[in-house]
Amino acid sequence: MDLELKGKRAVVTGASRGIGLAIVRALTAEGVEVFGGARTISTELAGATPHVLAVDLTEADGPQRLVDSALKAFDGLDILVNNVGGRTVSANGFLDLDEEGWRKGFDLNFFSAVRSIRAALPSLVQSRGSIVNVGSVNGRLPAPRLVEYSAAKAALTALTKALSEEYAPQGVRVNTVSPGPVLTDTWTSPQRAERMGMTVEQVLTTVPKWMGLSTGQIIGPEEVAAMVTLLASGKVPNVVGADWLIDAGMLKAV
Repeated sequence: MDLELKGKRAVVTGASRGIGLAIVRALTAEGVEVFGGARTISTELAGATPHVLAVDLTEADGPQRLVDSALKAFDGLDILVNNVGGRTVSANGFLDLDEEGWRKGFDLNFFSAVRSIRAALPSLVQSRGSIVNVGSVNGRLPAPRLVEYSAAKAALTALTKALSEEYAPQGVRVNTVSPGPVLTDTWTSPQRAERMGMTVEQVLTTVPKWMGLSTGQIIGPEEVAAMVTLLASGKVPNVVGADWLIDAGMLKAV
């Protein structure tokens, strides 16, 4: 299927590895000019696109600097993918998190997207473009040990819905893709496997059972990238404000 993305211009946050890198590669394969932002520019990202910026997206001015750099390079934007996210603290439950833990979690997983969208929207309105926010199954399935992460991802999904209500009439499509566990270094790290008392191979076999994944497999980052790429295209013009799950059957509720 030709997604008619050739020549489009995109910003991808958290682009140096994992899901972000897979998104950069998927978009460039469709002929998109991609500007990737990450705290550290990996060799893989630099090989995927010449347009990169080392930037801390949790800083208040970080997203604006990234978008401004892309606008300078491309003279406009058609796509914004807010992918940056993750855990910034380790906690066993609610009372383990102090003010700083909550602030860090929301700066990374929610406010980075708010600030990127604020910076990119004027150009996206002009191009009648698309925003795809990468959420998490934990936005619908909160976990005590992931309390700040779950809350931030739920807020991101709510933001998607509110933005789609306001900007869909202006031609800007806003959607969320919410993955379950994805095959990144979160699960393939030998150090983490050692802490768990397992080999990496044992972790990859055991995690789907622990998490109740119906497919028995951890999700590939390329699967998430494929969904993001479809939503970024004009092939589904009436998909707005939606939250697309890619969770291998982890969420059991209807």
